Amino acid sequence: MTTTKRKILAWLGCGLLFSAGLASAQAQTYPQRPIKAIVPYAAGGFSDQASRIIAEAMSRNLGQNIVIENRAGGGGRIGSEAVTKMAPDGYQLLMTTNGTKTYMAVVEKSLSYDPVNDFTPISLVGKYGLLMVVNPSVPAKTLPEFLTYARDPRNKGKINYATSGMGSGLHFAGELFNAMAKIDMVHVPYKGSGPGMQDVLAGVCQVIFDGAAKPHIDAGKVNFLGTTSSVRDPRYPDVPTLSEAGLTGYDLTYWVGIFAPKGLPADIQARLNASVKTALADPDVQRRLNNMGMSLVGSTPEQMVQEIRSETAKLRQIAASIPGGVN
Repeated sequence: MTTTKRKILAWLGCGLLFSAGLASAQAQTYPQRPIKAIVPYAAGGFSDQASRIIAEAMSRNLGQNIVIENRAGGGGRIGSEAVTKMAPDGYQLLMTTNGTKTYMAVVEKSLSYDPVNDFTPISLVGKYGLLMVVNPSVPAKTLPEFLTYARDPRNKGKINYATSGMGSGLHFAGELFNAMAKIDMVHVPYKGSGPGMQDVLAGVCQVIFDGAAKPHIDAGKVNFLGTTSSVRDPRYPDVPTLSEAGLTGYDLTYWVGIFAPKGLPADIQARLNASVKTALADPDVQRRLNNMGMSLVGSTPEQMVQEIRSETAKLRQIAASIPGGVN
């Protein structure tokens, strides 16, 4: 090897070591200024409230404020797409639900971003299920009683279930229930779960799967049959999941997670992941999120990606079984 070649290789080696050292130094001093977190939904909703709780706790252990910016629209598409165009420096994050990752990947014919490859995963925050409730006119206070009623040929066509629209999580919940229970509830879509719940309270519809049903359950206006997720709602530890109560294997879970733009340095990704886990270990954070019905997770980035891929595949199977499709 000539002297010139040796010098070139030495310079290259020094350059690589300098770059690696610079990246490591940046991660050690990160963050040096406030962080912006995009929530792709309107202020005040479930995901916004949960995101603010976790952002507040992360701000404390990172030593810099995480400022929430709501960019609602398109069911979460607008805010999510905006993050894909931001710098991967750790100062721009996305706090979102699986609505923008798995449901949208199945429902949207031409999604403008790749739910996995256009982002750097940080961590799952927590999971929560929808609450299956029925109008008291239905003679059922447990899932087995409801199934007996629904499977009676004399009651065919008498059960309507309300949702927040075609292709919504509520719609998927109802159709998965129909398929697994071998019944035929009639889908009635509304422009939001709120109007749907009002018609369940009025007896126009008999069933709804709704994450915001707690006030009506506690007031005795509806009967709570079980949660759609694989774990019990922390607010109702004595009420079984739908899987436990008779539909073995039923699992339709919502989650909140944190992402960054594609290309985030691995050291900063690890720093943010550790920050999430530290925040979730805080008893006050646990209490506040549990009171919203959320079971806390705190995952690795790899577990997060696997969750998205497996859930998307499952939702595609459900969508293929829905009469008329979901698009």
